[in-house]
Amino acid sequence: MKTKITALFILCLLTSAFLWNFNDLSALKGEMHSADTLIYPQEKHFKNMQMLTNGGENAEAYFSFDGSKIIFQATGEYECDQIFIMNPDGSGKHLVSTGKGRTTCSYFYPDGKSILYASTHLGGDMCPQKPDHSKGYVWALYSDYDIFKADLDGSNPVKLTDVKGYDAEATVSPKGDKIIFTSTRNGDIDLYSMNLDGSDVKQLTNIPGYDGGAYYSYDGTMIVFRASRFDDPAKLKEYQDLLAEGLIRPGQLEIYVMNADGSNIRQVTNNGAANFGPYFFPDGKRIIYCSNQDDPKGRNFDLYMINVDGTGNERITYNDTFDGFPMFSLHDGGKKFVFCSNRFNAKQGETNVFICDWVE
Repeated sequence: MKTKITALFILCLLTSAFLWNFNDLSALKGEMHSADTLIYPQEKHFKNMQMLTNGGENAEAYFSFDGSKIIFQATGEYECDQIFIMNPDGSGKHLVSTGKGRTTCSYFYPDGKSILYASTHLGGDMCPQKPDHSKGYVWALYSDYDIFKADLDGSNPVKLTDVKGYDAEATVSPKGDKIIFTSTRNGDIDLYSMNLDGSDVKQLTNIPGYDGGAYYSYDGTMIVFRASRFDDPAKLKEYQDLLAEGLIRPGQLEIYVMNADGSNIRQVTNNGAANFGPYFFPDGKRIIYCSNQDDPKGRNFDLYMINVDGTGNERITYNDTFDGFPMFSLHDGGKKFVFCSNRFNAKQGETNVFICDWVE
């Protein structure tokens, strides 16, 4: 015991300059096999990790198609999430949404000249009311959410969706031809595609349950998404009753894939956990996703990778709070990897953006 305490003390001295601003020392548990102090010993796929933000709530960080920028949502000095862009080294952070309402789910257009995000600002300048958690842990599907295209600096926002209901969770195909998004326009929560200008809207899913958080494969031929399905009529009714109030309980979501036209839907995970944030590997044969499958209490979320056919599930991260929203860089075949995490946060509950090299 004395030897272990002495070793830990020495390690703390060696790394104190780096950790001065952090109170999460959980990475120092056990023997550290990497010189990178942001990486846990078991995280063999990470190298050269950097923390790009430091404080607040920063989430859903995604590369531009040429890798020169990262777009993400954050609270910052705002009461609720707004959209920001920064350089891949964390410099040059600046606001690109209106600063009004609540925003989510931002993405770049392939040409690098435009951005995409969802916002409630046309429904009011203030943040919409938070969901009633007396109903348990629920997400709000704000009906004022619409999807907007804007110039790279945030100017000239143009609304792409113009129907009643929730429209958000939009991403763009690497082929540069389609946007996929989530909408409640037909009474359920389904996936739809549209052209980059908002035209030619097509419904892709129609099974009762939530379908969302979708991304195209690198070649644009497949889509990966999270979904809830209900064999129990009572569970389906509970889902529909919550949906009528603009709410969803995300306690059980599985990962699915389908063709880009909505055909050939097949289930990838089957663990009964809350699985979300899936993203294709560049090879199109594997998926990385976030899940609480290894925590019996359902509180700790880590990243996992799995083959498209559901085999070969492998845990990627080992932080004891939250790791999620993964994305590989597009321009170089996925050499860089960005995700969001509670690791080494200055205050409990803060989430920051991290970037690293991906190691196969």
